[in-house]
Amino acid sequence: MKKMLSCTLALMMVVSMLAGCSGQAATTAATTAGVTAAAATEAATTAAPVTAAAPETTAAPETAAAPATTAAPSEPATQVFTDSAGRTVELPYNITKISPSGALAQIFLVAIAPDLLASKASEYKGDSAKYIDKSLSQLPTVGQFYGSDDLNYESIAAIAPEVVIDVGQPMATIVEDMDSITEKLAIPAIHLTADLRNAPDVFRTLGKLLHREEKGEELAKFIEKTLAKTDSILEQVGEDNKTKALYLTGDAGLNVIAKTSYHAEIFDYIADNIAVVDQPASKGTGNETDLEQISLWDPDVIFFYYDSVYDTVKDDPTWSHLKAISTGKYYKVPMGPYNWFGTPPSIQRYLFLLFAAKILYPEYADYDLQAEVTEYYKLFYGYDMSDADYKALVNTDDAK
Repeated sequence: MKKMLSCTLALMMVVSMLAGCSGQAATTAATTAGVTAAAATEAATTAAPVTAAAPETTAAPETAAAPATTAAPSEPATQVFTDSAGRTVELPYNITKISPSGALAQIFLVAIAPDLLASKASEYKGDSAKYIDKSLSQLPTVGQFYGSDDLNYESIAAIAPEVVIDVGQPMATIVEDMDSITEKLAIPAIHLTADLRNAPDVFRTLGKLLHREEKGEELAKFIEKTLAKTDSILEQVGEDNKTKALYLTGDAGLNVIAKTSYHAEIFDYIADNIAVVDQPASKGTGNETDLEQISLWDPDVIFFYYDSVYDTVKDDPTWSHLKAISTGKYYKVPMGPYNWFGTPPSIQRYLFLLFAAKILYPEYADYDLQAEVTEYYKLFYGYDMSDADYKALVNTDDAK
């Protein structure tokens, strides 16, 4: 009996121990599961910020800043300009109203920015007006500072341009002259020096100043092309073989543009200007002379001012004995809207180079004069030249 009871107690102890082990395993399993879940939760929680961090690499902040980078910078109100006289002036950044100081400046400005002209220095008369836009003919005429010296300050002040532009030969008093205009008008005046060779630079300067760079470049390149043609022709001719010629002006043809004078710049370049005098005049009308002196010079070719004695010299015995007249080598310089030779000595002179080279050196001037003239009128005046227009301007078969 005792033996049976001992066995029973031993069996109960074994069962109890087995139950305890089972509970501990369940607790351990549960604890292990909790760590795994916690780890999973921690992993999920840790991974979430990585996924959430993705927007940091997106363009959202940059997109928000886009307006600041695409907005055009505001234009300055003014610009500082240094003119050919070395004067530094402040001008509007966008110039909208200009008064030329004279006819020479007017010709430059008509070519590059006719819409910005607020006045003109001189009238367009007769047939000359047809080559110019009608709106320019209707602008008020205010005279010019040099030459006729009739600049109307009151009229300019009433027009209120933003700048007065002077172009041409700088006088010894150019700084004082421009300062004087500025002081009298309370409007800045600037000077641009222009001569036969640097006119392309003047157009590029005006193009930059007026924000017309493309147009300025077109005008500059035409002039450079013309000078290159002429240089090539004269190189082939040779300095010692230039044609002896005169350019005569005045109603009676008894004024001459003397060698080395300002207005003779283009003539001395293209021909052997045999009008040598003691004191060359700086005026566009030249030096007075007489038929006796012209007979002594006896040129091979004579160019007449368009409104001179060209039409009558052939039948006039006081003229007809001259070599140029008797051989038919005399010509009327075209006019429209300006005299091609000069007066004023501006950019229309490149037309004279093309015209004169055809007459003086036809064996070397192998270009189509009509095509060159037509291109010039379109580019510089905006005028479409017809065949009839051309024939009216160039009334000689020697210049084709």
